[in-house]
Amino acid sequence: MATRAGREAWLTMVHLWFLDGYAHDHILDVAMELGLPPGMLKGIMHLGDDGVRMGDLAEQWSCDASYVTTITDGLESRGLAERRALASDRRVKTVVLTDAGRAVRARAMELLSEPPEFLDALSASEQRALRDLLRKVASAERPVPATSARTR
Repeated sequence: MATRAGREAWLTMVHLWFLDGYAHDHILDVAMELGLPPGMLKGIMHLGDDGVRMGDLAEQWSCDASYVTTITDGLESRGLAERRALASDRRVKTVVLTDAGRAVRARAMELLSEPPEFLDALSASEQRALRDLLRKVASAERPVPATSARTR
């Protein structure tokens, strides 16, 4: 159960990344620099080298399968990804990044990993502590909501 400090920490993160718009604006800037719509940037960031089932992407993103199809179509038309049949069940399609897609993903990671200037409010040791704490939170098991109000 979250403590008051935990709730305050979460609310601070919501303000920094969502309410103040920094994350949204940064992602849009990166997408523009790469010449991709934000949805395709998200797609590239979710595709591993072994491919992902299209149905799994729809579930992860809490969206309709047609949205995943649209994103995949766009990535394919740019030569960044390709559909492949799953070896164990040829009816199931996976999406796999091409070499060009992996290069775009690497560039996106480079651009997205550039920290905002306001992180300079922390010393180097405080930044390391923040990194370690956020890694711990990110690696914690998170329950998947039974229903989602999110739409894409």
